Amino acid sequence: MADISDSISRSLVRAKEERLKSLVLQNPVPKHVAIIMDGNRRYAREYGKSSMEGHLSGRDKLENVLEWCLDLDIRVLTVYAFSTENFSRSQTEVESLMSVFEKSFRKIAEDDRIHKNRVRITVLGQRDMLRPSLRQAIEKAEKISKGYDNYYLNLAVAYGGREELLNAIKGIVRDCKNGEIEQGEIDEKLVSSYLYTADFPDPDLVLRTSGEVRISNFLLWQLAYSELYFTDVYWPGLNYTDFLRAVRSYQLRKRRFGE
Repeated sequence: MADISDSISRSLVRAKEERLKSLVLQNPVPKHVAIIMDGNRRYAREYGKSSMEGHLSGRDKLENVLEWCLDLDIRVLTVYAFSTENFSRSQTEVESLMSVFEKSFRKIAEDDRIHKNRVRITVLGQRDMLRPSLRQAIEKAEKISKGYDNYYLNLAVAYGGREELLNAIKGIVRDCKNGEIEQGEIDEKLVSSYLYTADFPDPDLVLRTSGEVRISNFLLWQLAYSELYFTDVYWPGLNYTDFLRAVRSYQLRKRRFGE
């Protein structure tokens, strides 16, 4: 009897998901979605798992979300994977996470979905803070997908929004001193060209999981006019219906851009 009940429940969930997906696809979807992936450790504690099991579940969830973006034809996905502040965690946890990232980048370079859908991989952040073997894995994933231009997956690793802005300012000052740009040429477009995301449009929608209502030093310049969506669901527990709800919420908003 329990099996029949579970089967009916799953069928109802799928039916609801399909109805919501159909509604979403009747309207323009965001070109660029950015996600603050929060709640791996709390998810693990809730289900009696270790922190590392939580992080591994979070890694697997990212693969799901990439598939959802492909399904909805969302062209750019940027995820906040590891901040500069995260280095203050225990050395054991940081080293374990670095190992997970390294394996993930090596795996993604071989992933058929990346090549079939021509997904370009880009890492945003201070790579000099990462160990050499991880940097090599990142470089391989980026190199192998460099010519792809259908979809874009950006992973913010060792990333901090303030650090990104400081680096941009230093670059502009340097080029001004070298005579490569004039002070009068400095405008919003030029500043954007010095950021890690220079090749991408600003996010249309920012999703944060786990119930926290803040942006935590993520894409500070780029989020000026983004629509923000917060959900109580922990990152590993996010399902397609949750994601569709976020996109639908974006579609129902009127974007004024200060007008």
